Amino acid sequence: MPLSQRRELLGELIAQTSSERVRFSESFTEDPQSLLASACRMRLEGIIGKRPDAPYRSGRSTDWIKLKCLQRQEFVVGGYTRVAGAKSGMRSLMLGVHERDGSLRFAGTVKAELKPRTLADLEKKAVKLVRDDPPFYNPPPREKNRDFVWLAPELVVEASFLEWTPSGEVRHPVFQGMREDKPATAVTEETVVDIDEPESLPQAKGTTRVSPGRAGTLVIAGVKVSNSERIIDDVTRMKKIDLVRYYDEIAEFALPYLKDRPVSLVRAPEGIHGELFFQKHEERSKIPGITRLPVEMHPGHPPLLVVDRHEALIGLAQMNVVELHSWNAVQPDLDHPDRFILDLDPDPELSWQMMLDAATLSKVLLDEIGLKSFIKTSGGKGFHIVVPLTRRQGWEEVKSFSQAVARYMAKLMPERFSAVLGPKNRVGKIFIDYLRNGKGASTAAAFSARARAGMGVSMPIHWDELKDVRDADQWTIKKAAQRMHSLRADPWEGYHRTRQRVSAAMRRAVGMK
Repeated sequence: MPLSQRRELLGELIAQTSSERVRFSESFTEDPQSLLASACRMRLEGIIGKRPDAPYRSGRSTDWIKLKCLQRQEFVVGGYTRVAGAKSGMRSLMLGVHERDGSLRFAGTVKAELKPRTLADLEKKAVKLVRDDPPFYNPPPREKNRDFVWLAPELVVEASFLEWTPSGEVRHPVFQGMREDKPATAVTEETVVDIDEPESLPQAKGTTRVSPGRAGTLVIAGVKVSNSERIIDDVTRMKKIDLVRYYDEIAEFALPYLKDRPVSLVRAPEGIHGELFFQKHEERSKIPGITRLPVEMHPGHPPLLVVDRHEALIGLAQMNVVELHSWNAVQPDLDHPDRFILDLDPDPELSWQMMLDAATLSKVLLDEIGLKSFIKTSGGKGFHIVVPLTRRQGWEEVKSFSQAVARYMAKLMPERFSAVLGPKNRVGKIFIDYLRNGKGASTAAAFSARARAGMGVSMPIHWDELKDVRDADQWTIKKAAQRMHSLRADPWEGYHRTRQRVSAAMRRAVGMK
């Protein structure tokens, strides 16, 4: 029967039920362009279209279509990438847009998917524009497996994309063609203007009242915040007060995962684009509300630090701490880890869908071994898979087991995973980083901000949410607290109640003797 008749029958059936858990989703038969425009205004990714006269058939078909809210604009080509050592060929074009002051900002890469003749013409034009230094004021970092060829910013291309990332780059770009009718100097970021947006959002539940101190200094959670208007992210223009307020709002969610756990700190006194400092101890500055562990717990070193109080989180942000990295053990027993972590670190050229598939495969493999796992975005490029343990084994045993798990996964799917450190070993693959599981090693804590353009957050998610995650830095310090306050359930429900240990059967399952 056609879809329209099946929907009528379904509507009659659901009308007979009294449960509020099952609802009948209405269909919309208006003009699809106006529907799509409405979906895009609501910040949705798009709409699904279905043929009303089509019978049911399993699998993919043209009877179902996705209409996406894609943006589209021109970009300046500031260079291109090619395989390391190659004398010719274009892998991806490096895109840029001009800022108001005329400088060129790096805006991401797009694969040069052109017909052979068009690609050859582009390469001929590019040869005449080669230069030694990048035209971008914020060029991307070098990669060992890729060569970068810089170009004078004169060529213009057009690309469609899903959205702008907080770091000022395009997400999921698709090459549309060359543009010879627009000068490169006229290419800027075309911003989308929201209409009828409320002037301000209500303050998130549970946040601390802010009071003014002397000489305009703010006081949050009892901590004086100085230089609150200082810019800490040059790309998004986020300020120090944005970071402080984020840790204030997220404290109730973050503290349970920091409690009793030694932390290392990443400080950015000159902003995240300046020099960063990695700090494990208090040193000269006193941190309000911080817990200092007895020296006997880590002999030969100054006291380790633990963030157990709301005041301590705010005190760290006041001291320009952006990132909090936590141990895999809790005091008073720091000799037996209570978890291990697998960091899925991708080749930058991989599609995001491959990352989603890899995370799902990792869960399946851990389930088969018999280990329950939890997942969070890294806030940077990939995912952190966290496996809680009862504190039965020591560091060496747990680290060796995590290494064996990584090797086991790489052996089963060598085309997807690598368990060997180094950029050349993860070309086209995802490196499973198990090296964070030794004593004293640490990983970005749940809800920690990251010192990267856009200020992404390491966000815990439920495995069922994975398919909807668009990027590892999807949630920023501007969005993360709002997300958590809007959820009806903890995405890591059951984490603290999980009781499991590495058994002999698990070791045999991953090839350990």
